[in-house]
Amino acid sequence: MAVFGPEDRAAFEEHCVALYEDMVAAGGMAADDPRLAEGADDRPAFDLLVQLGLVSLDADSATWLPEDPAAVQSRVVTPLSTEAGRLLEESSQWARAFGPLRQAWRRAPETGGRGPFTYLRGAAIGPYIGGLTAETESELLTAQPQTGRDPQTLAEAALRDTAALARGVRMRTLYQHSARRSAVTHKYVAAVTGLGAEVRTLDEFFNRMIVVDRRVVVIPATDDNTLAIAVREPSVVAYLVDVFERAWERARPFGNRESTTMKDIAEEQRAMTIRMLIEGHADPVSAKRLGVSPRTYAGYVADLKAEHDADTRFQLGYLMGRRGVQGDRALDGEAGAPDQE
Repeated sequence: MAVFGPEDRAAFEEHCVALYEDMVAAGGMAADDPRLAEGADDRPAFDLLVQLGLVSLDADSATWLPEDPAAVQSRVVTPLSTEAGRLLEESSQWARAFGPLRQAWRRAPETGGRGPFTYLRGAAIGPYIGGLTAETESELLTAQPQTGRDPQTLAEAALRDTAALARGVRMRTLYQHSARRSAVTHKYVAAVTGLGAEVRTLDEFFNRMIVVDRRVVVIPATDDNTLAIAVREPSVVAYLVDVFERAWERARPFGNRESTTMKDIAEEQRAMTIRMLIEGHADPVSAKRLGVSPRTYAGYVADLKAEHDADTRFQLGYLMGRRGVQGDRALDGEAGAPDQE
């Protein structure tokens, strides 16, 4: 029995449906109809309808007649379902076959003689992380700066992470405050927290990090994320986990939308913008550290200019320095009042 693929389905949806509907409306189509002639625009769609069994030729009247699609559907779908079941079973068998290899890899003090560090390049990073997540046994810690988390990346992460959570894996994820303004991030957070994950946000910049069962950590090796390092050295893993835990303690729960919390978050982002200005970072660098677009960061700077009645950044820096504004919320609360001339 023939198995039809995605290309056949796309052609069916784009061309065959309209031709079939015309045949149904007319009660059939003459075999010598110009639309069915060799080389005609509709001929490929007609050939596919014949192959699917959706039309048949009535020899007596020399007319192609439409067939009941309900009867034809099972002949098309059943082979696909059978093939899907076979592939699913085969993938499960392969996963079981790799089990002993994964266990041997974890037990080895210096896997493959390459030591406790594995370098991953380009397209190899995603599959490696997917494999690690799939074999997570107890805990998954992730730090994800907002920059670079596009809808496709989040959708792929959601599939991996929800599967891990369904197995009983504990999961904690850390974002920057800017993630709270992302609709796709909200959908991801809703999906994973519904299965027991915890998500928090932090004002300061941090790099991407994934910790699996506190035995291996994946971190970026370049700014453009084209090279990553998988770390298995226990002392380095413990150090990176401690960095995560300290950041986690300072972070705020993603789901907390109380007015006081949102006010505190806004103040933290304002304070960080001030620190970026004082330290003299370029706008693209400052925007990345805040996890926002350059345009949004420019808006933050414009708000500070209006707040301090400054026309230029130089004037803004001078006024903030004169008023003792340092980007520290505790100090700025006391020293941030306007000058009394």
